[in-house]
Amino acid sequence: MAQATIGVIGGSGLYAMGGLTYVEELRIETPYGEPSDAFVIGTLANHRVAFLPRHGRGHRLNPSELPNRANIYAFKQLGVRALIAVSAVGSLRDDYAPGHVVVPDQIFDRTKGVRAATFFEKGIVAHIGFDKPFCPSLSQILYTSAQAAGATVHKGGTMVVMEGPAFSTLAESEENRRRGHDLIGMTALPEAKLAREAEIAYACLAMVTDYDCWHPGHDAVTVDALIAVLHANASLSQQIVAMAVNQINDDFTSIAHNALATAIITNRDYISDEAKQRLALITGKYL
Repeated sequence: MAQATIGVIGGSGLYAMGGLTYVEELRIETPYGEPSDAFVIGTLANHRVAFLPRHGRGHRLNPSELPNRANIYAFKQLGVRALIAVSAVGSLRDDYAPGHVVVPDQIFDRTKGVRAATFFEKGIVAHIGFDKPFCPSLSQILYTSAQAAGATVHKGGTMVVMEGPAFSTLAESEENRRRGHDLIGMTALPEAKLAREAEIAYACLAMVTDYDCWHPGHDAVTVDALIAVLHANASLSQQIVAMAVNQINDDFTSIAHNALATAIITNRDYISDEAKQRLALITGKYL
């Protein structure tokens, strides 16, 4: 199987990755079914990079039906150690304006529990540390890359993740602002949790498209308005990702790379051979 050390998940508006050479397309089977689409693997800044359109080409999958476990497991199969997630988000504050870039450092979960959120089930339990849901090292690389690309970029902030696919009600938007959240999106969870369980460094490049529906000076978000901003954001996000890939050296390390070292709580004597085999790719060095 083709190998890549860096992965990119393209969010709304980013369905392809420009600048890749020596490109191959690969469909991957996982124990959790098929990923969102075929992977496009190519060389960028002397690194092998695996790109996956999160919603599938043509935007066929809504946030609640994304095959998140298959996506992250497939990145692990490819050998990815650093995963950049590009996401279109709404802003919950005046100074994070449409067209700006944010590298968030926290997540607040307001999904509804319908998304499979862990690899650890059916006879094996692990409790990962998740106080820093985004890899600080990879986030810093994204931030400096966005600066170098000339983006108006903000470092830090909490992204609240809602279920969707409908946009927020005004009451929900105002409540999220009262709670002090900065951004709202629909896809960072369970992606970030699964990536941590798979010991993959994960960071988010949040591309602001709108003000949700709270801002009195702006209309509520619509798909037509969203698409216009997404086209502009796609080019900028590709520039930032290319610069970030160039900064990820072969010796890149992350807090995520040993996330399972003290996380598996199940007594080893009670872990079945089936569970060990099912999670061998993820837990092999510990079991």
